[in-house]
Amino acid sequence: MSTDPEFAATAERELCGLVTGLSRQIEEHVRERATTLGLTGPQATALRELTGPMTMRDLAERMSCEPSNATFVIDKLEKRGLVERRPHPQDRRAKQLVLTADGTELRARLLELLSKDSPLGGLGEDELGALQNLLLRARQPR
Repeated sequence: MSTDPEFAATAERELCGLVTGLSRQIEEHVRERATTLGLTGPQATALRELTGPMTMRDLAERMSCEPSNATFVIDKLEKRGLVERRPHPQDRRAKQLVLTADGTELRARLLELLSKDSPLGGLGEDELGALQNLLLRARQPR
């Protein structure tokens, strides 16, 4: 590990550019695929992240947004009959978000579309795992 401040600053700048660029590519990819299904980018992200029953707070965390933004997105998906709010089994103050049968079907179609020409599609499973591990390590507080 280098202690040269100039090297560290250059590496940080270049990595920030790469991560930001990749994030933009992924967001654009999601947005393009979402449009073909009549969804917005945030709606597609919510469907992608709804891997099972979860609270609005859990979904917002997965979407990297505020719970109020996730609520707005879920309201739209609920109106389309893709998501239901159900009582939480352990916390009567909370609701769980659950995909309907139509929501499950649309999510499967979305995942199939997202897998085609993905910005990360050129990486194998081992490479994706290594990238994820490196990014997680980089995010850990020092």
